[in-house]
Amino acid sequence: MPLLIRVPDVEELPALSELCMRSKAVWGYDAAFMEACRGELSLHPRDLASSRIAIAARGGNVLGVAQVRMAGDEADLVKLFVEPAAMRSGVGQALFAWAVDAARASGAARMTIEADPDAAPFYRRLGARDAGLVPSGSIAGRMLPKLVLAL
Repeated sequence: MPLLIRVPDVEELPALSELCMRSKAVWGYDAAFMEACRGELSLHPRDLASSRIAIAARGGNVLGVAQVRMAGDEADLVKLFVEPAAMRSGVGQALFAWAVDAARASGAARMTIEADPDAAPFYRRLGARDAGLVPSGSIAGRMLPKLVLAL
């Protein structure tokens, strides 16, 4: 079956938030760390109005989610998470391509990504370049790689 990229329904947001948690957990973080990230990894109805969100699905199975938020002529890749069983199957690349297209369509000249250190190589392979470090929104004192993709 082909991979379908579509906008989620508001009723799907809680399940998508849990998908984000499962995806983040593959990097081996403990329960306390994961719980500290829950707020940042959750999707809310207001996100559908303030950003662009897409899911990747095959058949009836949701395999990933991406979220892009615009700020002037810059897009921020807020989320890109793939169901652990679907990692390394092209889902992440398809969602990244959607995010790039969504950012360009919104007039962005570049897209920034605050990546998990273990996910940063994925974005680098897709053309993003390192642009320093930024503080984690969930874990005090933790710094994350900031990457930028020129559009």
